[in-house]
Amino acid sequence: ILDPSYLDGESRIFKNLQQVIRNSGTSAVAWVGEAGGAYNSGHNHVTNAFVMSFWYLDQLGMAATYETKTYCRQTLIGGNYGLLNTKNFAPNPDYYSALLWHRLMGKQVLSASISGMKMLRAYAHCSKQSEGMTLLLINLDARTTFRVSVSTETGNILGESAGSIARKSKFSKMPLVGESTREEYHLTTPNGKLSSQRVLLNGRLLNVDSSEEIPALEPLIVNMNHPMSVGPLSIVFAHIPNIDSHACK
Repeated sequence: ILDPSYLDGESRIFKNLQQVIRNSGTSAVAWVGEAGGAYNSGHNHVTNAFVMSFWYLDQLGMAATYETKTYCRQTLIGGNYGLLNTKNFAPNPDYYSALLWHRLMGKQVLSASISGMKMLRAYAHCSKQSEGMTLLLINLDARTTFRVSVSTETGNILGESAGSIARKSKFSKMPLVGESTREEYHLTTPNGKLSSQRVLLNGRLLNVDSSEEIPALEPLIVNMNHPMSVGPLSIVFAHIPNIDSHACK
């Protein structure tokens, strides 16, 4: 799950299907119909645990990149790969990952990749909540914190880690309009235990209380002049609402 070469191998499936459809001369579109990450009802404390969100969100980003129109997760409840716990119906980590994706990532895909840093994966979409953009950053490394900056003047996404050479990815130049802040959503797990079925958002445990309401998913408000810090084995959504992108209007 945390091996970037394995994740990249799956991208070839999406890419090949994209080419088949483009060459077909039909109006067919690609769907993923039953994705759970493992056969035979999954594996307890893997496909229903925090570690699965690295695969799941990478799959959603990859599917969108290659024009997949629908992605069906197996399943809402059942087996060891459901979005809900089969005993008490509490949301598993992938439920919150899917909910953040649904709320933040729009349909328009933008180019975002950081070359030379294979353990940091990046996806960008026009935002669902604004005319800005949302970045999804996935850190597969257990020891390294990556610092990521978005330069609206040069059109660069700049990623670096301690002792590394900074790596850049280009996107279209997008000036800021209005307030120069962004909203960050950092997903981690208590004590760094990847097999946990609990998840932290910005350090706060997400837990359904006695009212059975899904907890509020509150972001951190961060100045755009400060780089994003993507901790070891963490996932970050960054919503930049005031970036001016023609593609997102």
